[in-house]
Amino acid sequence: MTPPSAPAAAPDEQDPPAELTLAGEFAEVAREQWQELVAGVLRKSGAYPQDFDGAAESLLSTRTYDGVVLSPLYTADDAAPPAGFPGLPPFTRGGRPEGNVAGGWDVRQRHADPDPAATAKAVLADLENGVSSLWLVAGGAGLPVAALGDVLAEVYLDLAPVTLDAGAEFTAAARELLRVHADKGIPASEVKGNLGADPIGLHARTGAGAELLGEAARLAVDTAQHPQLRTIVVDGTPFHSAGGSDVEELGATLAAGVAYLRALTDAGLDVDAAAAALEFRYAASADQFLTIAKLRAARRLWARVAEVSGISAAAAAQRQHAVTSPAMLTRRDPWVNMLRTTLACFGAGVGGADAVTVLPFDGALGLPDAFARRIARNTQSVLLEESKLAGVIDPAGGSWYVERLSDELAKAAWTWFTDIERAGGVVAALDSGLVGDRIAATWAARSANLATRADAVTGVSEFPNLAEKAVHRTPEPARPGGGLPAVRYAEAYEELRDRSDAHLAATGSRPRVFLATLGPVAQHNARAGFAANLFQAGGVETVDGGVIPDAETAAARFADSGAAIACLCGSDKTYAELAAPVAEALGATAARVYLAGKPTDELLRAGVDEFVFTGCDALAVLRGALETLGVPEKDEAPA
Repeated sequence: MTPPSAPAAAPDEQDPPAELTLAGEFAEVAREQWQELVAGVLRKSGAYPQDFDGAAESLLSTRTYDGVVLSPLYTADDAAPPAGFPGLPPFTRGGRPEGNVAGGWDVRQRHADPDPAATAKAVLADLENGVSSLWLVAGGAGLPVAALGDVLAEVYLDLAPVTLDAGAEFTAAARELLRVHADKGIPASEVKGNLGADPIGLHARTGAGAELLGEAARLAVDTAQHPQLRTIVVDGTPFHSAGGSDVEELGATLAAGVAYLRALTDAGLDVDAAAAALEFRYAASADQFLTIAKLRAARRLWARVAEVSGISAAAAAQRQHAVTSPAMLTRRDPWVNMLRTTLACFGAGVGGADAVTVLPFDGALGLPDAFARRIARNTQSVLLEESKLAGVIDPAGGSWYVERLSDELAKAAWTWFTDIERAGGVVAALDSGLVGDRIAATWAARSANLATRADAVTGVSEFPNLAEKAVHRTPEPARPGGGLPAVRYAEAYEELRDRSDAHLAATGSRPRVFLATLGPVAQHNARAGFAANLFQAGGVETVDGGVIPDAETAAARFADSGAAIACLCGSDKTYAELAAPVAEALGATAARVYLAGKPTDELLRAGVDEFVFTGCDALAVLRGALETLGVPEKDEAPA
């Protein structure tokens, strides 16, 4: 018996199409159609002004501190100059043809504990668990220079390069590190790492140090027989840590790199050897796309400097070390810093950094503990080993958004760089105040956004936890100041929390505000949550009034709350009915009466002292509340 034949396969299963057209079954959509749909949504939400006649997406655009407009949609029409190829000028797509695919980026851990024994133990733990190079702070702000040998006694320096950070003591630290290499029998041709001389960065931080530029150049000449060893760090983090923008960091760092090129060539190095002596350090922030674009723009900018300086293509690629931003770290709810540094590390990796340092989550509190160092290195291990982030060369390449943003940052940074050069170079621009004044203006703008919580700091200005257990660490040795300031975005709110903690220690209770929650939960819950979030950001404990149906109930519950100030929370409807009588009842005993919502003529007549709403100056509100409650300033004695 002949078996039945198998059914014939459907044509679309048997014969694949000659060319696969993604989304080919959909009709082509024009940008104007998208704009019309967006405008419709904005009209329904009330965010589309009646007399507005511009493009709908402009209402959704944001502007960076450098004036770069970030649009909600990018297309092929948003042109940028050709980015070239990885490993070739202008190096936008990476300094090496293979990128970090072969072995990932260099995982570099920072150590600043002045105790040699503790640092030696921590160093070995790092190297045994994923770290590939070390960043050692030495001199007055870290390890004793003479202790470098003890710290590195069990380290295979041919496998684990060292980058030094010794401030003004860079020559002594460099000599000691090279002595350690020699004692271990490592030939000069195999010595790797960076001796960390950075007199310009020191000058930016302290106002002094530029006079050491010649000494740094001589050190580079003296160590030129070490072909794999770099001598100079061109550090952009002082400009970032002073509150500067990405463009300000890029332009000032570029100017510093040019100053080092001049000093090294004047000392006798050829221009290729001078370029090979430099490593650039940039801050990586939780804004992953700005971090990606900044690193790509930095390579393009340096490629232009290399071109006009006569540096060969083989030596023109910028060596980059990205470190997660110290300015974004918080002392309060420091666990959230793990998320911030993960985003920053992601941006640094995708942006093509050659080496990455993830600062431990407790870095703003002092010297990190073993757990924090473990999380810092494992953050990189997860992105490298599990997420395979380095498995693609320039993964952001071809993104219309990233390519356009990289181009706009590069152009703006070049303009800032030329301004610095016209002022006589980066040292002269620092001394004249040109750099400091521009960064101060940016910090003022950023501070205003932090005050209104337009720039939110999760766990501090938003969603604070007054019951969190304090985290304590041994303070890190103080670094010398006197130049550009070192700021943190959360510091103003943390100062208010410190005042609240001091009040709690002195009196047994925190400052309190009574939330007069008017009407049913559905009518007051949203604004009560907003008010609680705002007041707790300043360390002011909130007492929920429950469902308040009338003024008499509000006054009675306020009296029982132990609070001295109150905030009305309800819907527009309940405000129309109850705001005036409740404000009057509370005003008889409350030192100040707030209302959660924007002021209107009717509410202004209701006897409310102050209004809190989205976009209000939260810091001013909180400082005023603490003053009203008699909570002393940080350096004042309790009343």
